[in-house]
Amino acid sequence: MEKLKINLVIAGRSYPLSVNSNIEEEGMRKAAANINQLISKYEKNYAVSDKQDVLAMCALQFASKLEISTLDTEETNTEALDKIHELTKLVSAHLE
Repeated sequence: MEKLKINLVIAGRSYPLSVNSNIEEEGMRKAAANINQLISKYEKNYAVSDKQDVLAMCALQFASKLEISTLDTEETNTEALDKIHELTKLVSAHLE
């Protein structure tokens, strides 16, 4: 499969990239748009003039959301497994 060549602009800089599919392209474009929106928000709400600082703040926000989501998922999975174990014990006790 031939790679698609795209160009993304993040924080006013152009980044030529190669992607594997239209879905990957769409994901990259949405991610770039989200980053640019967050950059605008930080520049508007905080006295941050250095693009590197703004990009670091964006990276931290996106990474922390991903980590929090992962932790929430792990907690939900643990709770579900605990309930399954409880139900299994109840069914086993009822069958004996």
